[in-house]
Amino acid sequence: MADPRIIDIELDERTILWRSADIEQERRIAIFDLIEGNHFAPQREQPDGYAGPYRVRLSVEEGRLAIEIRREDGTPLEVLVLGLGRFRRPIRDYFAICDSYFQAIRQSTPQQIETVDMARRGIHNDAATLLMERLDGKIEIDFDTARRLFTLICVLHIKA
Repeated sequence: MADPRIIDIELDERTILWRSADIEQERRIAIFDLIEGNHFAPQREQPDGYAGPYRVRLSVEEGRLAIEIRREDGTPLEVLVLGLGRFRRPIRDYFAICDSYFQAIRQSTPQQIETVDMARRGIHNDAATLLMERLDGKIEIDFDTARRLFTLICVLHIKA
């Protein structure tokens, strides 16, 4: 019986040198929300018909995202590698707007916070749509799953 969802997600901690408390909170929320509800369906059929649930590990090396997909019992299914060149700008923009958002929370009016948050959501939504497009034909995901995965991809890009 198909169960197309992620039940566990792991980030390659070797590629992350430092995280602020704000970013760490974003990571925790993204992982919690992702596990609570997601749609994740690799499109390559398995010989035995396996169709989830999945354990996923994300890593970034040499400008490429590796998505390691495993069965519920941890046995490997496949590794998808995705070039991240088209994500450089959205990642950079997302970091910049998140910095502005975290600063606004600490020292701005509610209206200013709302304005920055709307811009942050817009960048996040555009990046999620791009991720869905890049995964088309490889992994079927819904919009909320794409948003949460993009957050985790950003976390993997923190270098200092």
